[in-house]
Parts: sequence; structure tokens; C-alpha cells
Amino acid sequence: MASMTRYRIDQMLSRHGYCSRGESRGWLKAGRVTVSGEKAKNPADKVLLADLRIDGEPIDHPEGILVMLHKPAGLVCSREEREGPNVYSLLPERWSRRNPPITSVGRLDKETTGLLLITDRGELVQRWTSPRHKVTKRYEVVSDQDLDPDLVPLFASGTLRLPDDADPCLPANLVLTGVRTAYLDLVEGRYHQVRRMFAGQGFRVTSLHRSQFGALELGDLPLGQWRAVTEESI
Repeated sequence: MASMTRYRIDQMLSRHGYCSRGESRGWLKAGRVTVSGEKAKNPADKVLLADLRIDGEPIDHPEGILVMLHKPAGLVCSREEREGPNVYSLLPERWSRRNPPITSVGRLDKETTGLLLITDRGELVQRWTSPRHKVTKRYEVVSDQDLDPDLVPLFASGTLRLPDDADPCLPANLVLTGVRTAYLDLVEGRYHQVRRMFAGQGFRVTSLHRSQFGALELGDLPLGQWRAVTEESI
């Protein structure tokens, strides 16, 4: 149901990343903003979001952004320029100017590919990254050597400790799918956790791909592309 709350035009332009509140008057003067088909005159006017158009288009994701991105290798989830190109470069530039800006739900390291959720809703980030909520993530793993079947009960035991971590990892479900391939289901998201779990047992992960987040599967979404998803699909 569309919200019946009225908002200032300049506030909505700024909140959704179109321009700053100070720049909004210029947008109105240029005729880029309309309300119910009429050119907006005063940036302080309060209007319904459903009636607002920017360059003839409705407000982009007015209730918040939630998209699934197929992350390629070579991109980071940080905005620190010194860390290199980031995943946000694959998304509309305006989304990073929203208030709050978009961020990833957890992170995938630079060389890991696969399913990455992007949102500007902080409560979703907290909900889906907390181990308390036990959201399962599936990772497809390729090892540099033949995998030992004894890894299966070890990872499931809840006793495996990572170097420098005081608490053991929560039980994880490892399924060997080939001599050097497997998938691992985790409900945690510690720093480089999958790679460190295998490395601690003498195996180097040469390829890592996240194919599932909760009930959401990456499916046939092309590399580097994104699509909108709903909370209910996670």
C-alpha cells in the first residue's frame, strides 16, 4: 500500500540521491520535477511520493533498496579507494548518494564470487549478519588438493577453532561433491571464514563462490548483474 505521508520535495530528492537539498531549487527551475503532472514550484512543498516524478519517472525504490548482485572476482565490498574497484560501481551511482547509502549485507572478499545482497536498510543488515538469526549461506569450494572426508564431521562438530579466534566455529554442513570440490553451509560470517577453516586443516581454497543466501539462490543471474528481491524471498 502506498504511503499517504507527505514529504518535502527537497528532502525526498536528497534522501533518494538525486541531488542535495540546496540543489533542488535548480532542479525545479529546470522543470525536472513534477507533482501530479504539474511542474513543482517550491522545494519546501510537502507532497505524496506517489505523485512525485523526476524527469518523468517515479522515485526510484521509494521504500528502500534490496537487490541481489552476482559479484565478480576482483571487486571489493569496501568504499576505501586504496582497496581497489568496488561492487558499488556495478550499481546506479545515485544509490550511493542516498541517505543512508547502500551497503552490502556482510562481505565477500576480493576474489570470491557469487551472491551479494545490497540494501540501504540498516535493520536488514543487522538481522541477516547476526549469527543469532542463523541465516544459512552456501559456499561452493574448490581445493588445491584432494579433500579429506574427515573434514565433514570436524566442521559439523562445533569445536573447530580458527587461529586468533577465542570461540569455536558454529557447526557447519560440509558436503563433498568431488575429489577437490565441496559446498559448505554456514550460519556465521567471520573474516575470511571459509578460507581459514580449510587452511587450518592444510587445504588452500583456490576458488570460492557463494550460491545461496537463506532461501535465495543466485540461479542464472549473469555475472556482474543485479535484480531486485523481496525480504520474504530470503
